[in-house]
Amino acid sequence: MNNTHYEKMKTGKGFIAALDQSGGSTPKALAAYGVPEDSYSGEDEMFTLVHQMRTRIITSPAFSSDKILGAILFEQTMDREIEGQYTGDYLASKGVVPFLKVDKGLAEKENGVQMMKPIHDLDETLSRANERNIFGTKMRSVVHDPNEEGIKAVVDQQFDIGKKIIAAGLVPIIEPEVSINSADKEKCEEILKSEIHKHLDELSDDQNVMLKLTIPTKANLYKELVDHPRVVRVVALSGGYSRDEANEKLKENHGVIASFSRALAADLNAKQSDEEFNDKLQAAVDSIYDASVNKK
Repeated sequence: MNNTHYEKMKTGKGFIAALDQSGGSTPKALAAYGVPEDSYSGEDEMFTLVHQMRTRIITSPAFSSDKILGAILFEQTMDREIEGQYTGDYLASKGVVPFLKVDKGLAEKENGVQMMKPIHDLDETLSRANERNIFGTKMRSVVHDPNEEGIKAVVDQQFDIGKKIIAAGLVPIIEPEVSINSADKEKCEEILKSEIHKHLDELSDDQNVMLKLTIPTKANLYKELVDHPRVVRVVALSGGYSRDEANEKLKENHGVIASFSRALAADLNAKQSDEEFNDKLQAAVDSIYDASVNKK
């Protein structure tokens, strides 16, 4: 594990940029960026275009380590280059800590949750991640309903895989997202917090994780997780909230920083001039940074 990256993630001021849209969500990300599906043919072209989009974001002067602590990458992005360097190496050269999305998407809803699909090539992916200067990983599940059995299964799966990631020398971001559309979001969050806390208490002193959670309905609900000795950082996903709404909710949660995706890139468009693109990105970065470091 890179100790410089660890200290930056533990104590640094700023937020994590989520640039990890995968095969299923990439068409939506490109469409939001002004690149419709009928403008490319096949996955290769699609991934090339999304890499161009991510490259434009990452190389922008607005994408600075002064306010951005880390960036989460899709596997295809990790294996591609920016200005002659693998993406993780390029980020590290800018002082931004690289993470990798390792999950393979969501299973069908069962017991009110969506577990992760099996990750059959995890060992090989983690080995390659270590070669690519990756510090940590991210994997996402989704909680829809306050089903205790389902939520326990989600958290069990997250931590079981998380321990394998720790054993490979990386820091896992545990992400059991609670849907903002849940009919009983607050109850889901109470159950989730309890299950996560149980697993944190079972970790040994050399096993550390990060948590990526939906901004809770009850402000500071996760404060005891923020303060847990086994937690490097708690970060929040925007979860479908607009940037303004996500920022306002985030400000109410002390010790929690952003890890936004759509809320970061919402105003960016392929047709913008470099000046307009950089200005829009800078405005987004500034507002998300402010919400991450300045609390109500």
